[in-house]
Order: sequence, then C-alpha cells, then structure tokens
Amino acid sequence: MARFITDHRRWPAGKPAFALSKNHNLRRRALSQNFMIDPRAVARVVDAARLSPDDLVVEPGAGYGALTLALARTCRRVIAYEIDPVAAGRLAARTRGDPAVHVVAGDFLRARPPREPFAVVGNIPYHLTSPIVDWCLRAPALSAATLVTQAEYARKRTGGYGRWSLVTVRTWPGFIWRIAGRIDRSAFRPMPSIDSAILRIERRPAPLVPVSALREYRAMVELGFRGRGGSLYASLRPHHPRQRLRRAFARAAIPLDAVVSFVHPDQWINLFHELHQR
Repeated sequence: MARFITDHRRWPAGKPAFALSKNHNLRRRALSQNFMIDPRAVARVVDAARLSPDDLVVEPGAGYGALTLALARTCRRVIAYEIDPVAAGRLAARTRGDPAVHVVAGDFLRARPPREPFAVVGNIPYHLTSPIVDWCLRAPALSAATLVTQAEYARKRTGGYGRWSLVTVRTWPGFIWRIAGRIDRSAFRPMPSIDSAILRIERRPAPLVPVSALREYRAMVELGFRGRGGSLYASLRPHHPRQRLRRAFARAAIPLDAVVSFVHPDQWINLFHELHQR
C-alpha cells in the first residue's frame, strides 16, 4: 500500500492525464508550478530518464501524480514529494494500494538524499530550478537527474549559443549535462508563457579529474570566471608563469583571447591537467 508521510525528514524503505479546477490553477500559480497534462510529454520525460526496474527514484514536485504513476510502472520505487498538502493528499489517495509509491507531503529541498544509488526525475517549479539542481549535485549517491526546466535555463547549462555557465564547468569532471528533449508550453496547465526542456545531468562512471584534485580544479574555474578582462588567459595570468600558461593554453587548444564563458568544459579539463602536471 502506498504510504502518505507528512514528516519530510522521514524516508520510507491523446487525452489529458487529468483535469484541473479553477481553484487548483490559482493555488498552483501561487506555488509557481505548471502540471504536465499531455501523456506524450510525460512519456518523453520517462524515456529520457532511462530507468531500470531496480531503480529508486525521488520525484520533486509530484503534484497529482501524472509523472509519478508513469515512473512507478518503470522502476522499483518512487518517493514522491509534494509541498501542496491538497495535491499530496489526493496523490496519496490515488496511489493507495501501489507498493511502489511513497508520497511525502513536504519540502523536497529539506529532504535527506537516500544513501543507496537513486535518480531524481521531476517536473519542477521553475523558480526552484537552481536550488533543486544544487541539491542533486550535492547528493553523493545520485546517479542522474532528469528535470523539466525552462528551455532557456537548460540551454544556458548545456552550451547553448556556445556559452557555458560556471556551474556546468565547475561540475563537468563528475557530471555530463545535456538536453534530452523539449516540451511545448501547451503540454502544461496552467499554460506557461515559455517552452520547457528536459535537462539531463548524469554522473560519470569515473571523474575526469582525480578526486584529490577536484578542489584545485574548482578553484581554477572560479578564478577564471571572476577574473579580469573577460578572457580566461587574462584571469589566470597573475597566478602562473607566462610561458607555462601560454604553453598550457596552446596544448588545450584555447586561444589566448578566448572569453571565459566560450571555453568548452573539456578544454577547461585539458587546461587543468596541463597546468597541474606533477
């Protein structure tokens, strides 16, 4: 039987998917969340998550459970978080009798991540995208996160327009970031004013930088992004001998005038290895 839990600190071992009332729409607008009502969009998210029957899934922003039910048919167990008590109660009633679903009426961001390997899959509130992504990146046992986000957010994190963000470059040694699909605004109620994308963040089998050197790598990245002059070379120049830095840039195939945000994460990795050869 599905369990309905109100203490977020406890962790237990086509046609529209559903219709939404006017009052429900007003409440969800206050919570800044838009529900997926198109079963085809739900299926695309589940496909992008690449789950196996043995997987544990944590779902933030479960709502009434259109995605929850689809996930439960694919994996071993779903822990579904919903902060709206009305929606959480209805989801618990809807999944009563399904041993694969555990509903938690509480704030996903205050939850402790599972100690066993798990995936995060969710259609998340847009205004909470960054803190939810940060939660995922900090979870030691996370295997992958598949999140429905604003299309613009996903593009900025995956090299859209040739630009790369600090968070992507900083975490590149351990995670692959990519867009796994797009979802039209018509798939949601209330209908948002922008389109969405499926952002996939997947942990690498082995990090591109040794764990013992990750702190040094992150320090280099942060120095590069907050440096002067706009170019990566100008940012790093005060901290390395000129000839060594020029040689490292040449071997990493980075032009000396390359703007920081236009340097590909793989080039950052190569540059780090060149500068920190023992």
